[in-house]
Amino acid sequence: MGKDKLKKFAENKTFRCLVQPEFDEIFGKDHPLKGRWHADFFRNDRPIVLELGCGKGEYTVALAADDPARNYIGVDIKGARMWRGAKTATEQGMDNVGFLRTRIEFITSFFAPGEVSELWITFPDPQLKTRRAKKRLTAPPFLACYAQLLAPGGWINLKTDSQHLYRYTGEVIRRCGLRCAVSNPDIYGTGYADKVLSIKTAYEQMFLDRGLPITYTRFTLDDTVRFDWFDWEEDDKLKCEKDCEEARRK
Repeated sequence: MGKDKLKKFAENKTFRCLVQPEFDEIFGKDHPLKGRWHADFFRNDRPIVLELGCGKGEYTVALAADDPARNYIGVDIKGARMWRGAKTATEQGMDNVGFLRTRIEFITSFFAPGEVSELWITFPDPQLKTRRAKKRLTAPPFLACYAQLLAPGGWINLKTDSQHLYRYTGEVIRRCGLRCAVSNPDIYGTGYADKVLSIKTAYEQMFLDRGLPITYTRFTLDDTVRFDWFDWEEDDKLKCEKDCEEARRK
């Protein structure tokens, strides 16, 4: 492991805004902060918004700066990347930003029912291989997890350059009978991007520089609790297209 990474990991331990539980603290049980984020972490009652797969935390920090009336938590497993967001939030004295280092598969160990008001999923790995479809952050198994922590009517926002993930998410929404407020295949080309949607991460800028359209989907689970798995026929039909998409992401 490089010295730079080791230095970041050491500094991460000094950031109050960064929660880094050990595996045995959450495997098969709840973390002490579950149901206690307002009281013990933020020490206020503002709504909590999560960014899943936050990477360097650019979007989390920008959202929090734009909206001090809500609390924002970036979630990722990559501590060296998350260091940047945690350091920025610490240096700027932001009291409505937090970071949680964990796998998203464990998210229900950290948040109680209704504790989260909204989710953002920004430029996640689209998991293009059919055998990894269940790893897509908008796949039915993940939606079932989100349903356990989202407040009634809480929105899920997906921003991605991946046309395959965009279409797949639309199919999940259709098959699960979910309410979709926005499904836009090109937020900049259509002029739909507002101030919040125009926040750009390093990944997004890279995709824009390549001339790729950025998509946006906003939907809610409402009272849905059952999210049945399905094999999407497009996964097999679009192999050539997916291979091209995977290559240009490298």
